[in-house]
Amino acid sequence: MNFDFSDDQKLLKEQVRKFLADKCPTKVVRRVLDGTETHAEDVWKGLVDLGVPALGIPETYGGMGLSPLEVCVVAEEIGRAAAPVPFDSSVVLATEALKLAGSDAQKKKWLPELASGKAIGTVAIAEGAQPPKPRNTRTTFGGGRLNGKKLPVTDGEAATFAIVLANTGGSGERAVSLVIVDLTQKAVAKKRIETIDPARKHAELAFDDAAAELLGAEGEGWSLLERLYDAAAVYFAFAQVGGAESAMWMARDYALQRNAFGRAIGSYQAIKHKLADCYVKLELARSNAYYGAMMLTEGGADLPLAAAAARIAATDAYDFAAKENIQTHGGIGFTWEADTQFHYRRSRLLALSLGGPMAWKDKLVTRLEQKNAA
Repeated sequence: MNFDFSDDQKLLKEQVRKFLADKCPTKVVRRVLDGTETHAEDVWKGLVDLGVPALGIPETYGGMGLSPLEVCVVAEEIGRAAAPVPFDSSVVLATEALKLAGSDAQKKKWLPELASGKAIGTVAIAEGAQPPKPRNTRTTFGGGRLNGKKLPVTDGEAATFAIVLANTGGSGERAVSLVIVDLTQKAVAKKRIETIDPARKHAELAFDDAAAELLGAEGEGWSLLERLYDAAAVYFAFAQVGGAESAMWMARDYALQRNAFGRAIGSYQAIKHKLADCYVKLELARSNAYYGAMMLTEGGADLPLAAAAARIAATDAYDFAAKENIQTHGGIGFTWEADTQFHYRRSRLLALSLGGPMAWKDKLVTRLEQKNAA
């Protein structure tokens, strides 16, 4: 069985990598991190021109109608560059949510806008530091009106619309639903908030009788969110694999040029072991990501298991490589001037974006138990 990407997919991957290497070097990441812009608009426009937002959208709605594999290879390159663009929030989460649960009218309204780059989408799930659960979801929806606050929301300032988890009554997991809300209306207030990765801007969204409508059936918000996160976990895993590989090569390159006691530090066993451990974790994460991509593309029954395994392995690989990259750079790696911070910040952010590592480990164990009991 051939687990490799096709020639066309490899060509897409190469084109996106070349574009990002040219248009999104680390100085662009630093510009957004230090500045006030919501994202790197020039880089995002270039990705739109390449058709990136349209890749996974059906042709019926103005997209290219390609498979999840094409989105996966692009996600890896976005992660490699630590690009400050709304790829994960708009191309992955918002687009996949609409494809999963949107009505035909909602798809006709928003998917062409996403495909053309005229709209940016996001999801608004959390309401503070606590892990989001149906029981602590205080944002309410009823009578076509949405009230409450969501934070942190990735790309909340730049987004045109949001998919929001809201309490609609009921009990247990049936208490919450997904709703879609236009963020350009006056009943929505946006306020920027600080997170560990200022290159990916976050916001607090406040809804005061904002007009909204259900996305999917009432009471199915939590089950839809679980399915959405399983798909997103695979895409995020590819972004983390790209970031981990970039951090590893950054450490390798520095180790070959930095001399100590008359020789390159890369010749010392301690540094070799760091890089070897990075490589082992990276390849384990890549294998799990590939299997997750296969399950996602084929709609395989093992997708929940594969998604959890890919999420755990990729989070571990990126976190480890980002930390070892800083350690390999020594004292300079901890300074503001060093580029090592970009991958460390992004690794921490992605590790929490769909729920923390412990939550995914719990999911993996639970799903393995359910499979074995079946």
